[in-house]
Amino acid sequence: MKRLSVLALCSLAILFAGCTKTAPPPVKQAEKPSIPPPTGPRLYVSDEVGGEMTIVDLQTNKVLGSIPLGKRPRGIHASPDGNTIYVALSGSPIAGPGVDESTLPPADKTADGIGVYDVRQNKLVRVIHAGSDPENFDVSPDGKWIYASNEDDAKVSVVDIASGTVTKSLPVGAQPEGVKVTPDGKFVWVTSEQTGTISILDPVAGKIVKTVKVGHRPRSIAFLPSRSRAYVNAENDGTVVVVDTRRDKMTGVIHLGQPGVIKPMAVLLSPDGSRLYASTGRGRKIFVIDTKTEKPIASVEAGRRPWGIALSVDAKTLYSANGPSNDVSVIDLTTNTVTQTIPAGKGPWGVQVLAH
Repeated sequence: MKRLSVLALCSLAILFAGCTKTAPPPVKQAEKPSIPPPTGPRLYVSDEVGGEMTIVDLQTNKVLGSIPLGKRPRGIHASPDGNTIYVALSGSPIAGPGVDESTLPPADKTADGIGVYDVRQNKLVRVIHAGSDPENFDVSPDGKWIYASNEDDAKVSVVDIASGTVTKSLPVGAQPEGVKVTPDGKFVWVTSEQTGTISILDPVAGKIVKTVKVGHRPRSIAFLPSRSRAYVNAENDGTVVVVDTRRDKMTGVIHLGQPGVIKPMAVLLSPDGSRLYASTGRGRKIFVIDTKTEKPIASVEAGRRPWGIALSVDAKTLYSANGPSNDVSVIDLTTNTVTQTIPAGKGPWGVQVLAH
């Protein structure tokens, strides 16, 4: 009888009772959240501090639960068919106003990516690469591509969703954040906070074709359905900038309040383009703007630092993510009043409504 080697004996032992050098324990899988499949409209909230996504039943405005995603969930958008939600994740530490970034811990680049959440399965199914420190993004109309802003790298990444790979990474202005595909799907606009510019990407040509100067610290873009105009926030100016998209030129400014007090953040249009909504961060207000006159017609005080905003399926209600308040304001757009406040994890950043 042949003598078994020590290695063979150890291997056999592992199969039964273990060896002196035991195999590492299996990774403990998170329990599946007890969230039923959707049967009506829901609100999905990215919680930057909590590292989760809060899910709200909009038929009752009740929180159904939360899904762990990873570090710093911020930008949140759905696939065109509504079956998938994508969330930007980042391992870069949070740095608020006035924070000396040299005192912060190093960035965890292994945490960077776009989380892919399956709506029907109620779970995060994968994380795809999207360059360094992705903050926000948009999805192509055909659902095949993600265009992500890489905040700490001054680039925009073009991501093939199917393969989960970055096919191209292009330099843009410093501190890019907002990303928006034009209604015709032909161009992608990327805001750059530090340089106060919009970089216009032609995804077919794979290059930046134009740079447009706008206001100070732009973060968000909204296009009229006709694509004749775009609205871009100018946080440090207390304004929203109007851009003629046929000439790619700034043509007007909508004043919302005192700079430094009113700090426009997200901009969002009603489906018919008649109303523009703007959140104002530490200004605490949501402004309603008539796009025909390009003047504010109402404002609503929401929670602390309203940031991401979204409309209900019927466009009669607006939801704002209020970071320091750890909640979402429900705003009736008929009366322009807050009718309810919904708890939403820790540090809500962005909101996404789905009809199912």
